[in-house]
Amino acid sequence: MGTRGVALLLLAAVLLLQALLLASSEGLVRVALKKLPVDQNGRVAARLSAEERQRLLLRGANALGSGGDDDSDVIALKNYMNAQYFGEIGVGSPQQKFTVIFDTGSSNLWVPSSKCYFSIACYFHSRYKSGQSSTYKKNGKPAAIRYGTGSIAGFFSEDSVTLGDLVVKDQEFIEATKEPGLTFMVAKFDGILGLGFQEISVGNATPVWYNMVKQGLISDPVFSFWFNRHADEGEGGEIVFGGMDSSHYKGDHTFVPVTRKGYWQFNMGDVLVDGKSTGFCAGGCAAIADSGTSLLAGPTAIITEINEKIGAAGVVSQECKTVVSQYGQQILDLLLAETQPAKICSQVGLCTFDGTHGVSAGIRSVVDDEAGKSNGGLKSDPMCNACEMAVVWMQNQLAQNKTQELILNYINQLCERLPSPMGESAVDCGSLASMPDIAFTIGGKKFKLKPEQYILKVGEGQAAQCISGFTAMDIPPPRGPLWILGDVFMGVYHTVFDYGKLRVGFAESA
Repeated sequence: MGTRGVALLLLAAVLLLQALLLASSEGLVRVALKKLPVDQNGRVAARLSAEERQRLLLRGANALGSGGDDDSDVIALKNYMNAQYFGEIGVGSPQQKFTVIFDTGSSNLWVPSSKCYFSIACYFHSRYKSGQSSTYKKNGKPAAIRYGTGSIAGFFSEDSVTLGDLVVKDQEFIEATKEPGLTFMVAKFDGILGLGFQEISVGNATPVWYNMVKQGLISDPVFSFWFNRHADEGEGGEIVFGGMDSSHYKGDHTFVPVTRKGYWQFNMGDVLVDGKSTGFCAGGCAAIADSGTSLLAGPTAIITEINEKIGAAGVVSQECKTVVSQYGQQILDLLLAETQPAKICSQVGLCTFDGTHGVSAGIRSVVDDEAGKSNGGLKSDPMCNACEMAVVWMQNQLAQNKTQELILNYINQLCERLPSPMGESAVDCGSLASMPDIAFTIGGKKFKLKPEQYILKVGEGQAAQCISGFTAMDIPPPRGPLWILGDVFMGVYHTVFDYGKLRVGFAESA
């Protein structure tokens, strides 16, 4: 290696020792980060993940299916084109390394198994070998997690799981032996570590987070996320177990109580576009903070308004245009007559009224018979959906004292901005300066997103493409309307998940 090589090696060792001593003095353990190049596969995986999450929420099925102290542990996260964040864990003794998404929208830990023989995706990732672990315990109970584009299946095993310097003993996890579909083949992660509540855990397995608390590995039952949205920088982000890293947020957190255990769900207020109310959530909406979702998902009615304001390419909806041309004036007249908005679409004959909202006369389950046995959501037909969106849009325009002619013209424009069924909407990269701020009301406070924060840029120069960070997802009552505040939101706002006090907190990221 030569004298120069030895000197460089010694220098690196000294710097590493200093870094470890510094981390120890802070009570935080930091893991080095790795950067990955941007490619189109990440977009495919991110889009499919959003579609899967929507189907799971509709089904009501099991998921995815102050500074640090001496009891805090830090897991560094990798940032893959602002679409996937993942960190490293160890399973077994000695440790077998896996990269996993730390997902607050699910509750199970699963990794590919060495017994996965017939799924191509398994051969692209690390696989767990039980025979090489001295702490492995056989379980064998079958497990399956269903997705919109496929599923994973396998069986439960038990072993030690290492996160930073913490070792969780006898942790139940799924050895995945089947990973069909494109999602996992192109994903940059091996598996998923769920941080949701046990209520949505497949097989009622105790989540890793519960065992960390139960085994006394942390003193404060809190974990927090910091996502670095600058994909070209060295740090991808970090998750801190047992506390918060005060260097990664500004000011105080705004906390809201968890309203429904399972996901980290809470109540959210109005959504504003350029400071003006969209009206849809003025009376309140449900929301979940979900680190496993790349984008920010919300009701089609609001996402369409946002699309129109930011110039996102959409799809022309003939049903929407038909409703406006044939029923637009009648809907306006009923609104002006102060008819209850929820009853309007049933009065014009496009929906039936179930006592709280309009639904299609030909309701069908969004899942098959087997999945339909759960508390699945119900989906209205396109004409009923279009009518309900038109009511929301017209209400908003009437509140701004717009004329009837302007309102009908505007609603027609919105019909041409409906989000793409594939979940991706392209925007002009040169138009960011003219795009509006989008704000969400949480705990009585407005949390703003600027255009550069909600637009994802892929590539550089003339080859650059810009994608809207908003995607449409309609969850009907009683589970919805529901917003999923994914990485687009959590990248701007440092997020704290307080298991002890059952609350979620947000503060501006530093």
